[in-house]
Formats: sequence, structure tokens, C-alpha cells
Amino acid sequence: MQHYKNYRPEDFASDASFRRWVLEGNDYDTIFWENWIDNNPEKREDIENSKNILLSITNAFNQISDDELQEELEKLEFKLDEKEDAQSKLKTFLFNRRFFYVAASVAMLLGGFWWFVKQTGNMRYGDMLFHSNKTVLVNNDLIEKENYTGHQVTVALADGSIVILQNESKISYPKTFAKEKREVYLEGEAFFEIAKDPQKPFYVFANDLVTKVLGTSFSVKNDKISKKVKVIVKTGRVSVFERTEENLNKQQTQTQLDGLVLTPNQQVVFDEVDKRMQRSTVENPEILAMPIQKNLFEFDHTPIADVFKKLEESYGLKVMFDKDVMKNCYLTASLADEPLFEKLLLICKTIDARYEVIDAQIIIYSKGCI
Repeated sequence: MQHYKNYRPEDFASDASFRRWVLEGNDYDTIFWENWIDNNPEKREDIENSKNILLSITNAFNQISDDELQEELEKLEFKLDEKEDAQSKLKTFLFNRRFFYVAASVAMLLGGFWWFVKQTGNMRYGDMLFHSNKTVLVNNDLIEKENYTGHQVTVALADGSIVILQNESKISYPKTFAKEKREVYLEGEAFFEIAKDPQKPFYVFANDLVTKVLGTSFSVKNDKISKKVKVIVKTGRVSVFERTEENLNKQQTQTQLDGLVLTPNQQVVFDEVDKRMQRSTVENPEILAMPIQKNLFEFDHTPIADVFKKLEESYGLKVMFDKDVMKNCYLTASLADEPLFEKLLLICKTIDARYEVIDAQIIIYSKGCI
């Protein structure tokens, strides 16, 4: 990871993965950091200093409350200000002023973390995920994967599902899923290939939007800047709903898909500011499965109803039109290589019609054919 090469000891000490390695001995993080040190021997001294910072803080501040720590910090800052000019004395001190600020910051973070663990010790993972207000508790039962490699990373889940985690993204999930549901928490962007299990729904939490599936493939993009979450379906069906207590309780009591249901080549954008969902077709719909017949889109005086039916079957999108008005419309054309919307343009031009996409459905307007 290129950005770690620019880290200072205090930067390593504040890194979540680094802390899990030093303080918890997390297997995944241990492998990563040992390999990283072998490939970056010039940073070994900084790594050792960072480890000493964390271990010293853990031993020294483990029993100190946040209020006590804050009081000591204020005293420390006052004393350091008084001795601003006494540089020689400060140099003989075990830690310099900068270290105290860094150590104190990490200590406060760890102190808050330990307090939260104690306060939520009796909560189940699912309860914490539902009620933690965008905060995921990382403990021995929860794995957190961050990707800052500059390229996508594949993550295999315990149920056989696969996650393609994009750069600058993070996913959190339990080592073993609960008996009645599978839950993960996403920050950033990822593509999911979910193992089918109708009795054990899969939930993806992305800020205030929840995606529920039984077994399908789709992508989720959580954009912190625009405050929007986008879900795109490739195969199967998914449902999306706003993350509220009422919706969560309702969804957990049923295995079937409810809420706003998406099918292949459909997407939804959820605006977290105004809490609005907008469903539409993807920009470039793809054929769901390549047809065995190479002449699938070869039409020779074919009734227009049959043409639209082939489009529906191939792309998984609903085509709405007035069958009575267009009963005398026929198409003769070769549309094998064109994208969906180009196919529609050519079809409409041929039969003097036009189309519009509304709520992920294709609406055909025509006055009929002579």
C-alpha cells in the first residue's frame, strides 16, 4: 500500500488495521503487516516506535476514564506551555511534546472504544449493526477489510459469496453469519456475487440504504461527497429500503423481497439528504445471457409484439406498448450488434414511433401502422 510509505509513527498508531495487528493479533492484519515490513525494511524503526506507542498507552491508560484523561491532558498542555523555552529539559524527557499529543489522542480513542465494548457487551452483532448509527463495532467476531491498494480486491465470505471491493473502500462482516440472516456493512463501492440461500437473506448496509437479496449479483456505491447511494443489479432480484427501525423490523420477519424491487439492468439512487429513491435503467443495459441462436435479433417481417418480447427476455426490462394500436406493425431488420437503446431508436424510426424510459420501464408511443 503506497500511502503507508509516507506514514510517521503516529500515523501508524492511529491506523485501524495496524492497531488490530498490535493489540489484537488479527490473523489477516498480521499477515499483511509482516509482509509489508519485509518489503519496506526502511520503515522497520517507525513500525517499532509505533508499536511501543500503542503498547505503552494500553498499559498506562487502560484504567483511566475519558474525564480523567482529558483533565491530565489539560494539565500536560499547561506545563508544556510553561516550559516552551526549556528545550534541553524537554529533550531529556522520555517523550517529546508531539508524542504526548499523539499518544493522548490514541489513548482517548482506545478509551472510548473500550468503554463502548463494555457498554455493548450483551448486544448481539445484528443489534449493534441495526442500532449503532453508522458505526460498526470491530471485535473478535467481526472482520473489517480496507482496500487502498489502487486496484480492486476480492473478498471471500464464509457462505461462499464473493465481494469485489473497489479501491478506497471498506467492508465489515462477521466471521460466521447468523442462522437467520447474513449482514455486511459497506463504505465505498463493491460488487457482490451472493450465494443463494432463500431462508437466509443477505443484507448490505450502506449508510442509510439497505439492500436485501436472496442470491444474485449486484453492485453498491456509497458516495460520501454527494451523499448518495447507488445500487445496480446485474442478475436476479434485490430489494432496497431506507434504514429505519420500522423497515428493519419488517424485513427481518419475512424472507421474501419487499420494498422497492430491482431486476437486471435496473438501478436505484438514494439521496440521503431528502430521503428520496429514484429507480431507472442502467446507462448501457447488457444482454442477460448470450443467446444460443446467433440470429436472435434478426427480424424478417416480425410482428412488433414479438420483437418487444425478445427485448424483454434478453435484457430483463419491461416494454410497455398498446398492442391494439400497434397490431399492424412489423419489423424487418438486423439488430444483433447494437446496444439496447440503439436498437430501440432503429425500431421506433422504422415504425414511426418513439420511446421513453420511466421508472426503469420502456414506454413505446405510436399511432399505429398502416
